[in-house]
Amino acid sequence: MADCLFCKIAAGDIPSNKLFEDDQLLAFYDIDPQAPVHFLVIPKKHIDSAAVLTEDDAALLGHIYAVIAQLAARLGIAENGYRVVTNVGADGGQSVKHLHFHVLAGRSLAWPPG
Repeated sequence: MADCLFCKIAAGDIPSNKLFEDDQLLAFYDIDPQAPVHFLVIPKKHIDSAAVLTEDDAALLGHIYAVIAQLAARLGIAENGYRVVTNVGADGGQSVKHLHFHVLAGRSLAWPPG
């Protein structure tokens, strides 16, 4: 999608601090971190949000969570824990209309969130 911020980042048109990249995904540090460790994982394929996912996206979602687990281990946050969040729609806090997963760690994360 030509005007999508995350599509532009995935295409390399906008720079990011990359943690991981393959043919399906890109993981990069959030520019406004809400925890000592805060990165995003996005599919390179444009998907508006989790609201439009179907059974056909199961393999992609499995890959996303496997990559998150690998990155958590690599960054040393797996043992103490981390939070994975995807916001859906305006009331859910979604500010970029491209499916993305926030991974937050490095401090105790209270529940419920704000």
